[in-house]
Order: sequence, then C-alpha cells, then structure tokens
Amino acid sequence: MLFIDENEPIKSWEYAVLVSNANYELEQIGQLYRDRADCENGFDEIKNQWGWGGYSTQDIERCALSARAVALVYNWWSWYVRLANPKSRLEAKTSRPKLLSAVGKLTSHARVNKIVLVLTHEAATHIRTMLVNVRAGVEHIRRAAPQLLGPERWYALACYIANKILAFVPNTPIPATIATG
Repeated sequence: MLFIDENEPIKSWEYAVLVSNANYELEQIGQLYRDRADCENGFDEIKNQWGWGGYSTQDIERCALSARAVALVYNWWSWYVRLANPKSRLEAKTSRPKLLSAVGKLTSHARVNKIVLVLTHEAATHIRTMLVNVRAGVEHIRRAAPQLLGPERWYALACYIANKILAFVPNTPIPATIATG
C-alpha cells in the first residue's frame, strides 16, 4: 500500500509521440494541429450555437429543410464576419452580440439611400472598424463591377473577402481564379 506524504510534491508528466513521414518542420506540425482544432471548432459552433444539435421530428423533409436553413445562415454569417474581420475567424457567440447591437435607420435624400447606425455595444470602437471593413467591401464591388448581376456580385464579393483573408496569411499566393474574381 502506498502512502502519499502531503509535504512531498507529486510530479507527473504526460507524453505524446507523433510518428509521420510528412515533410514538415516541428513548428509546422504544431500549426497543422491548431488548424485542425480550429476546423473542429466550426462544427462545435454550428451544433451548439446555431441550433444544429438535432431535431425532434420524424419528418425527414422538415429536418432537412431546417438543417439547410441553419447551414445557409451560418455560411452567410461566416462570410459577413470575415468581411468585417479578415484577420481571424470570430465565433458566433461573441460576434453576434457585437455586430447585431446597432440601431439603424434608413434615410433617403436626392435618390441616395443611407443606413445610419447607432452603436449600443461597449466595444463600439472595435465594431465601428469592422463595419468600415464591411462598407469598404460592398463599395468595392459597387464601384468595380456595377454591371454584374446578383449571383456574379456575390461571387465577386466572396473573391474580395478571400483576398482580404489571404493577405493576412504569410507566403500564400492568391489563386488566379480568386484574384480575377
């Protein structure tokens, strides 16, 4: 029988061994692991914060419709938040209260419509920066491609957002299909 002396600190170590034939440096392996965890965070978020945790109906068509609606809104929100903050991904739990805390009013003058926002969140300065990024993206598409129709505008905006995201990734060439939009 072992007796533990309360005055003696207990030392323990935990080891993990990774065996691979991948051609990566040690620091790159750590980044790949963090990226994998970040990918899993997306699934956790869509399940726990967007309501994709399950449905309680036997009607498969309603379940499928609900799941598609949640996925569509999640995708739209993800693109919107990356337009607002291209440096990094933000979780819905923190980004929704920030980006949905403004009170807006539509004003019209001389055929120009404006949305005036009043920010009510304590992080108004940070939110203002994010909203300026959103406006810059929308204005870029409006100026660069006024002739585009709806689906083409969405594609051009997605390319714009991808370029902004890739600008923060070191040593990443921008694919020609994204660069030309």
